Amino acid sequence: MTLGHLSVIRRAARLVDRLVVGVATNPSKSPLFSLEERVATVAREAAGLGGMGSGRIMARITAVPFRGLLVDFARAQGADVLFRGLRSATDLDYEDQMAGMNAVLAPEVETVFLLSEPRLRPIASSLVRDVARLGGDVSAFVTSAVRDEVTARIATPGQARR
Repeated sequence: MTLGHLSVIRRAARLVDRLVVGVATNPSKSPLFSLEERVATVAREAAGLGGMGSGRIMARITAVPFRGLLVDFARAQGADVLFRGLRSATDLDYEDQMAGMNAVLAPEVETVFLLSEPRLRPIASSLVRDVARLGGDVSAFVTSAVRDEVTARIATPGQARR
């Protein structure tokens, strides 16, 4: 979980009363942490975002694992809005296609794009992982707790991921 992810969560939480952060399994990716570990990380890091935001109480934030279609997960959660973070035009191309497909599959669910803060745009989890694997300092990209977990995991490779 990068500072970019946290920024999108914080900003989305200002717009709704309840925010469910879906933590997905993606068969085309090989994450450093298991699904359960990633859900726990999101829950821990998002807990620090609670309280006041822009003069109003922020949303209750929960982290929930899911498999399958995002729109099916949204329906199961009773959600009518999907928040998606965008870092670049490349992200927009991909996310626009996904939003179009989701609109056909679930027309009652609206997709809202949140642009990344300029200082966070270059951050990608895969690049953070690569920097850490090569011995670089990832402190500028993740929280100190996540930095410590990534560093420890890379130091002890081969732990099971799901």
